[in-house]
Amino acid sequence: MRRERYKWAIMDNGQLKLENQFCFRLYSAARLMMGAYHPYLDPLGITYPQYLVLLVLWEQDKQPVCDIGKRLLLDTNTMTPLLQRMEKAGLITRTRGKEDTRQRIVSLTKQGRALYEQAQHIPEDMRKAVMMPESKMEEFLQMIPLLDQLIEALKKLNA
Repeated sequence: MRRERYKWAIMDNGQLKLENQFCFRLYSAARLMMGAYHPYLDPLGITYPQYLVLLVLWEQDKQPVCDIGKRLLLDTNTMTPLLQRMEKAGLITRTRGKEDTRQRIVSLTKQGRALYEQAQHIPEDMRKAVMMPESKMEEFLQMIPLLDQLIEALKKLNA
């Protein structure tokens, strides 16, 4: 009897209702956002995770695998197959580090660099696809520091 009363007390205050879960909104938004990229990335022959790797390399080419993984919050066991597929597709090369031969350096190929020009339209197309007026974009950009704080807190929890 006591256990049943406790169960309903939790349900009554709404903590366990899906609609009250912040994490569900983040999960749903992330999943739907990645799906929304498909029409823009499919013609380029890349996946969303590959696009993220390219974004990092377009900022600075020739980076160690571990540095790319840190930027993308991905473990080596996730990075390796991702980079192998990108190398097979001719987008990147992986070479041994000169100072530390255990280190693998990821570099863009000519084909990987060429995708930069083809991808220029994607951020603006995505903004338009979600029908976000330029004025609303500012509000969303203001969330970036808050999301960064959340990411840092979650990284500590998962360490």
